[in-house]
Amino acid sequence: MTATILVVDDEKNIRRTLRMVLEGAGFDVVEAESGEDGLATLERDEIDLVILDIRLPGISGIETLERIRRRPETRRLPVVVISGHASVAEAVSAVQSGATDFFEKPLDRDRVLVTVRNALQTWQLLREVDRLRADAEQRYQMIGESPVMRRLFAQIEKVAPTSGRVLITGESGTGKELIARAVHDLSPRARASFVKVNCAAIPAELIESELFGYERGAFTGAQQRRKGLFELADGGTLFLDEIGDMSASAQAKVLRALQSGEVTRVGSEKAIAVDVRVLAATNKDLELEVKEGRFREDLYFRLNVVPLQSPSLRERREDIPHLAGAFLREFCRENGLRDKPVDPEVLDALAQRPWPGNVRELKNVVERMAILSGERITLDDLPDEGRLSASMSEREAVANGNGSRTTTVSPSELPSALGSNGERMTLREYREHAERAYILATLEETAWNISRAAVKLGVERTNLHKKMRGYGIRRDGLELDDDEA
Repeated sequence: MTATILVVDDEKNIRRTLRMVLEGAGFDVVEAESGEDGLATLERDEIDLVILDIRLPGISGIETLERIRRRPETRRLPVVVISGHASVAEAVSAVQSGATDFFEKPLDRDRVLVTVRNALQTWQLLREVDRLRADAEQRYQMIGESPVMRRLFAQIEKVAPTSGRVLITGESGTGKELIARAVHDLSPRARASFVKVNCAAIPAELIESELFGYERGAFTGAQQRRKGLFELADGGTLFLDEIGDMSASAQAKVLRALQSGEVTRVGSEKAIAVDVRVLAATNKDLELEVKEGRFREDLYFRLNVVPLQSPSLRERREDIPHLAGAFLREFCRENGLRDKPVDPEVLDALAQRPWPGNVRELKNVVERMAILSGERITLDDLPDEGRLSASMSEREAVANGNGSRTTTVSPSELPSALGSNGERMTLREYREHAERAYILATLEETAWNISRAAVKLGVERTNLHKKMRGYGIRRDGLELDDDEA
């Protein structure tokens, strides 16, 4: 795309010369005779760079520059000032006030083009940085309006501005890293680094060198000095994910670093001061880990200054439609697809699922639907568990007045909730028990014809075979691989 340059100068010959030079280099040029005209042009047209004379009738070039910088839309717009021989000091002052660069009269063609191209390149890089930052903020945005999420947001807002250490607990897939990033982004350290380390993903023999760095020759393969993650996070935030999987020796060194504010590289005796805020997360019960001797009690108390609980998706089902919608827009954009409308029944079915994998599982399901569906997402696009949840929801629903058929089930129609040992089943055990009985009854009804049973059950034939194997359903002691009438 061709850049558009606004030339603001009261001298007609200067404007004409700049137009010839710039248009000859492939730029579009817009002219203005005064600061007032230039500001009006900026409000009306889309401008990529301004060339501004310091000496102007009416409002001066410096005041025009100040007004450009005060407007949010043009606050970072590149502005190159023009100065005469006697006003170089003014040009320097203008640069200090926010001008991108300056050149002098008489104009030099090469100097003008180099200055303009450098300013435009810098502007383009700044906009790319803004775009990437906006994408990152959207990617790590926490979504939720449920009471449990509102409480969590309030806790984050309280703890973020402080220097208190935070221990984030919760099931796998609930978004503990998002909480850590929110604490960092709302803290005074937001402009500094956010460094994440997954303690479970690094072998025990390497965790210390990753966290604290090493000197050349400290061990086989250490061919040069390397900074550790504590040093890389200096001035910012270090997020220790899955802290419950850290080795005992690494726990001791982390404790010393938290106590002293210093780290020592592997192979060195020199202590290095670091200013790091440590956030930690785990899906384990650290109190139990401490009791059983797998986690240091003193480190636990050092980390657990402010505990934050990351809620499971089952605790915030009302957020599922918002999450699914946000994920769908994200995946459609990433894959070059148009936004897809979603049938309300799909959202209802998603809200009924147990989601053992929490938000991570929901995200995977939505990505699959975004890629495999047509122009609209319907119940047919849901994975089998989603369709099963939908049918269960229909059986349990009451009439909603829109003409749809609903059925209620009396307690006497339900299978017994008592297991073979006479104890009451858990919800998961009961659901599996009911599903097995329903599949078996459908197979008997269809004379064990797998294809017909799959159609009645609303699942793929291969998926029905998978469920039969999982539930140990066989006929005459043999698992069926082919249809039988």
